[in-house]
Amino acid sequence: MKELKMDRKTRYTRMVLQDSLIELMKEKPISKITIKELCEKADINRTTFYAHYTDQYDLLRKIEDEVLLWVKEAIITLIGKTDKSGTIEVLEGICQYFVENSRHLQVLMSEQGDIDFQKELFTLIYEQCGMSSSSAANTGLGLNEDGFIFVVNGSVGLIQHWLKNGFTKSAKEMAETIYDMTIPIR
Repeated sequence: MKELKMDRKTRYTRMVLQDSLIELMKEKPISKITIKELCEKADINRTTFYAHYTDQYDLLRKIEDEVLLWVKEAIITLIGKTDKSGTIEVLEGICQYFVENSRHLQVLMSEQGDIDFQKELFTLIYEQCGMSSSSAANTGLGLNEDGFIFVVNGSVGLIQHWLKNGFTKSAKEMAETIYDMTIPIR
């Protein structure tokens, strides 16, 4: 029972620290955020912070790693779909993830976010689909290299715009839009 309580407390502490970092990143770059102000915002003492993270960059990296892991799994699922309804269903799940995690993703995917994370996101998508900077392998999605790059960059850009403007479409509408825009490129 004590272990469950500790896990719950740890999860809460990490969530509060993550949320506090993201809130501060809305105001200023991570390089200007101090551990002191992060702990004050989270109402956590510095000792507790250092029990979980080495610095604010380590905290940000952990947030980014969670997102990248989720994206990797989503891409694997997406590649496995060959029919329209299955593809749209997975795309809707991806869009819903963005809605549910919008507080973090709005910052991570914006100008305030870490550009290296954004590059890593594109690299992850390309690699999961069989593309690399050294080869123009078949993506498995029926797209040539130029079409694939256009689809990925266009889809990510559209999602960034959707995040920035407060979700003017539902996750399902966004998934259908992305799907419909990729069809002519195939």
